[in-house]
Amino acid sequence: MNGSFVDWFESQFTYIQSAYSAEYGGEYVQTVINWYRLKAFLVIFFIVIVFILVLTVTAILYFYGKRKTRKNVEDLDKKIQSYMTRDLEMEEVFPAPYTEVGARMLQIKTGMIRKEESLKQEAQRKNDLITYLAHDLKTPLTSVIGYLTLLEEASDMPETQKEKYTHIALEKAQRLEGLIEEFFEITQYNLQNIFLEKEDLDLSYMLMQMAEEFYPVLAAHGNEVKLEIEEDIHLHADPDRLARVFNNILKNAVAYSYPNTPITIRASRNKDKVLLSFENHGKNIPQEKLESIFEKFFRLDSSRKTNTGGAGLGLAIAKEIVELHGGSISARSQDEKVIFTVELPVKQ
Repeated sequence: MNGSFVDWFESQFTYIQSAYSAEYGGEYVQTVINWYRLKAFLVIFFIVIVFILVLTVTAILYFYGKRKTRKNVEDLDKKIQSYMTRDLEMEEVFPAPYTEVGARMLQIKTGMIRKEESLKQEAQRKNDLITYLAHDLKTPLTSVIGYLTLLEEASDMPETQKEKYTHIALEKAQRLEGLIEEFFEITQYNLQNIFLEKEDLDLSYMLMQMAEEFYPVLAAHGNEVKLEIEEDIHLHADPDRLARVFNNILKNAVAYSYPNTPITIRASRNKDKVLLSFENHGKNIPQEKLESIFEKFFRLDSSRKTNTGGAGLGLAIAKEIVELHGGSISARSQDEKVIFTVELPVKQ
């Protein structure tokens, strides 16, 4: 560079000193390199160069990795969309090294398919139930109108016949009321959210009170409630919601009990849990139905010709309430006995 580097080098790393030599005829002046200063400069220079190289390589790797990651994510997103929207085998869409992702997506897709099938079946059962209910509403309504019309037109009808027609019209009206309540139950279940308002309650007293309240219904079927409960069982729970649970279970027990048989309610406390059971005598429930008994809109008696059963929501609601309390509910059937077991924590 026209001597600029030499001038700079001489000014920074050399110095002039006097020396004596017989060969040159005495004293002379020479330029000497300052090696200490030069070494210090070279060390600093090397460190700066290494730092720049490291910074440059890091920046290149960062942007390259970011670009590669974005490309991998886009590629994986396309694979996931393709797998979830099309009927393809996992191995076709997720080759190595996406095998682990493919296995996870297979689990998710399988779960979604099962959930979708469950929702379809639930919707179908609900639609069938509404169709049956709509059809069934016509029969009691027609009967009520018919018998009331006869009573109105035949003013000179004998008293015994009037009583008979009035009784039949009342029964049909009560049946009509029950069907309308089923409609309300279906719509309310879909619209409501269950919230708990917990308080300390005496479970023993609640069960005794419910047994008394059910006496008229039980007496009509020739049944009775036998209580085998410990005294002073206390819970921190929502009394209204739990009452609904026990009410739904007892209604189910009454509907499917043999006449003139007892319904036994047992309750005991075991450490930090309370165990309850509701036992009635009736036809054995097949295992495949026991597995579905707590599903929404499931009816043990699928025939609409009988008066037993409701919209198939009572036990589903009972299960939801029990689980919100941190408990569990199950059912078993053997030796012509049906036993519902409820387990609740003393305090959640």
